[in-house]
Amino acid sequence: MVNEIFFAVFAAVTLVSAIMVITSRNAVHSAIFLIFTLLGVAGLYLQLQAEFLAGVQVILYVGGIMVLFLFVIMLVNLDQAAKERVFNRHWAVGLGTVALLGLELAYLLGKGNQNFGFGAAPAVMEKLNTEQVGEVLYRVYMLPFEIASILLIVAMVGAVVLAKKRI
Repeated sequence: MVNEIFFAVFAAVTLVSAIMVITSRNAVHSAIFLIFTLLGVAGLYLQLQAEFLAGVQVILYVGGIMVLFLFVIMLVNLDQAAKERVFNRHWAVGLGTVALLGLELAYLLGKGNQNFGFGAAPAVMEKLNTEQVGEVLYRVYMLPFEIASILLIVAMVGAVVLAKKRI
């Protein structure tokens, strides 16, 4: 009973704050609501007994990425961005996409649980969550992991080069 209550609280926080991210007109308020969304997702990870993912979610996304978002929001000229209504003409495409995703969701929910591929959870975990993530990351997904790390290094070097040109 307690697990269902915590799930409902985390899901409600995540859903409401995600809607507020999209509907808020103030960019700083949207960033704050995004922090609440990410914290709600971290709570859901804890409900799934994925402590490593919850910790990474809080430390990396809430702690690091959101600080960068807030710096960018403060550096961008928001008055000029508010004058330019870029997304107003794309409402039809957005509504069409929402309708298509809604139809897909209704179809999948109509088919029942057997189509979601959920199996019974193992009663006892043989290894810790962090150990499982590490083994999958470094055995199964070693090449994509290395490619992503090289791309991140290239992006950091490019950002430094572009910043040095402006100084």
